[in-house]
Amino acid sequence: MTPQQASARALEICQLAPIVPVLVVHDASIAQDLARALIAGGLPALEVTLRTDAALDVIAQMAKVEGGVVGAGTLLTPADVRAAKAAGARFGVSPGATDILLDACEAEGLPLLPGAATASEAMRLLERGYSVQKFFPAEASGGAAALKAIGAPIPQVRFCPTGGVSPSNAADYLGLSNTICAGGSWVCPQNLIDAKDWGAIEALAREASKLRV
Repeated sequence: MTPQQASARALEICQLAPIVPVLVVHDASIAQDLARALIAGGLPALEVTLRTDAALDVIAQMAKVEGGVVGAGTLLTPADVRAAKAAGARFGVSPGATDILLDACEAEGLPLLPGAATASEAMRLLERGYSVQKFFPAEASGGAAALKAIGAPIPQVRFCPTGGVSPSNAADYLGLSNTICAGGSWVCPQNLIDAKDWGAIEALAREASKLRV
């Protein structure tokens, strides 16, 4: 998969909904129920972060749910890429980007949303062919104002800002011409996951699905 093909597929996935839930799930047995709730609420693109021992099993379970597109977040190494692809991930997300990681994703045919936080990082990825990127950590890197500023001289790149995005600032990001969608964890808070309150999670997802400006 070429970087251009990866970005084209990443763009399609990012355009599915205004918010991509960023999921930290510790129990694979609830993965399908959680995925169904988010998809029913209008958020079909799901990022499962590789931050728990259960993450790969969670991806495998969510990949079985109809209507969803499950990806793996926090990809750091080629081993992460191979494991995520084998588990059923259909896209990957990384906090930053290294040549080794990009090479692995291209070799495995896994569309990647590579992370960038500065103009130089965005330019380097664009030079390689990645025109769709993750702006991370969004709030710590200056928020919507910083992303707007980066977009002025580099309009070719479109972003999915993640990191500190919330209901109170999501519209600021989504209103930018260089933002496609945003990643957020507020649609699936741990207390609701622990309570298995799928109705409440579906309601949060439905509210988030209406955020597009």
